[in-house]
Amino acid sequence: MLPGEYDDVDRTDEETRDHEQSFKGLPDELRDEREKALSYLANWQRTQADLENYRRRVQQERNEALELASGALFIRLLGAVDDLERAFTRPPSEMRKKGWVEGAQLSFEKLKAVLESEGLRPIDALGKLFDPRCHEAVMRRSGGDGLVVEEVRKGYTLNGRVLRPSMVVVGVAENADSEEHQ
Repeated sequence: MLPGEYDDVDRTDEETRDHEQSFKGLPDELRDEREKALSYLANWQRTQADLENYRRRVQQERNEALELASGALFIRLLGAVDDLERAFTRPPSEMRKKGWVEGAQLSFEKLKAVLESEGLRPIDALGKLFDPRCHEAVMRRSGGDGLVVEEVRKGYTLNGRVLRPSMVVVGVAENADSEEHQ
C-alpha cells in the first residue's frame, strides 16, 4: 500500500460520521415541520370554512332584504287587488256583458296569476278555526264556535309567511254569548 492511499477512506469515514450526526437530528426537525404544516393546514381549513359561512350569510341577508322589499311592494299592491276583487265580484248588471269589463277581468286574472307565481297566496279563512297567526278578529257573531264565519278582508301569505292577516268575524257558541250578557 502506498502512503495516502487510505486517506480517501479515512475522509469518507469522517464524512459518514458527520452525516450520521446530522441525520440524528432530522426526525425531530421533520416532526416539527410536520406539526407546522398540519397547523397551517388546519388554519387554512378554518379560514375556508369561515369564508364559506360568510358567503352563505351574505346570500341569506341578501335574500331576506329582497323578500322584505318585495313584501312591501306586495302590501302596496294588495289595496288595488282588493278594489278590483270587489269590483269584479259585484259589478252592476248593466256592466256585466260589456266587452271591456270581460277584458279587464281577464287582465285581473293574469295579475293574480303573476302575483301567485311570485309566492303570494290568499289565506283560506272562511269556515276554518280562528288562528291568531293569520286571522285578525274584528267582530264576534253567534254560531260556529271558534270558526271564521265571515271574511271582511282577505289575507295573504308571501312564500309561506303571513304578509297580511285576514280580517274575520269569529263565531261564538250560542250559550257562550248568553253567559257573557248575564
